[in-house]
Amino acid sequence: MARLAPKELNLSDCDRLELQQLLNRHSTEQQIALRAKIILLASEGKNHGEIARTLNISLDMARLWRNRWFETSDKKLPIFDRLQDSGRIGAPVKFSMEQVIELFALACSKPEDYGRPISHWTNRELADEIIKQGIIESISVRHVGRLLEEAELKPHQSRYWLTPP
Repeated sequence: MARLAPKELNLSDCDRLELQQLLNRHSTEQQIALRAKIILLASEGKNHGEIARTLNISLDMARLWRNRWFETSDKKLPIFDRLQDSGRIGAPVKFSMEQVIELFALACSKPEDYGRPISHWTNRELADEIIKQGIIESISVRHVGRLLEEAELKPHQSRYWLTPP
């Protein structure tokens, strides 16, 4: 069964010049330069296999960037933006910055101010208190620990109960 040739890619003189300028710049990231080369070779009539062999890349990568070029052509994006990675798909941010700051403020306060009969906050106590206050609907003890670790907060080592002389 014969394979279909990839869709012909025609570049305007302006686009070709801009891609060439990206390649000639010493400050252009290697991935952007590689993608510019893929588009330039595709505009010369090369198929995915020829592009892959010429640039020593996978067939999928050659196909991806030719297709991405077509997908972004109607969006009127600058050339450099068209060669950027697309946004990553992932879980949305679960907590706002305000909620995280509230957690940090709580971790830096005295547990006794919240009716807790403990001398230092634990991750479990912090999770329970922030949920009790309605700041966050639910949060795991482990996630509290990760947030505190990222901020380099160690409530168990705090000396907030001592007043300065």
